[in-house]
Amino acid sequence: MSTSQHIAHSGSAQGTQTDTAQASAALIGRVLLSIIFILSGISKLAAPAAMIGYIGSVGLPLPQVALVVAIVVEVGGGLALLSGYRARVAAAVLAVFSLATALAFHNQLADQNQFIHFFKNVAMAGGLLQVVAFGAGRFSLDARRR
Repeated sequence: MSTSQHIAHSGSAQGTQTDTAQASAALIGRVLLSIIFILSGISKLAAPAAMIGYIGSVGLPLPQVALVVAIVVEVGGGLALLSGYRARVAAAVLAVFSLATALAFHNQLADQNQFIHFFKNVAMAGGLLQVVAFGAGRFSLDARRR
């Protein structure tokens, strides 16, 4: 093998390792982002009356409808993000949902707990926008559809 062939082969192997590392990071990122939504949606199913009361307590109209929407967005969007199915759309919906819930439920920023929850939601939206921008990665249903 000539020197130039060896360098080209070495660069190709390194590129494959980098591609696999990036695809793995994208998968792990999707798993970590999706967990909070899936678990939150399931917890709403476990105690719907309490959630309806909480939604109503912040003054949102139609708390029963809002609960159904939240469960569908969180569980459905979380599972779509987890599997990488239409991940850009799912991530965009979850990012908007995260910002909306931050504004509706965590807007008392003088309360340290609310402050932390508000900016947690903002940070999650930021992570989700990375998925919107760069896609789900190679280890996803979206990649298999191409």
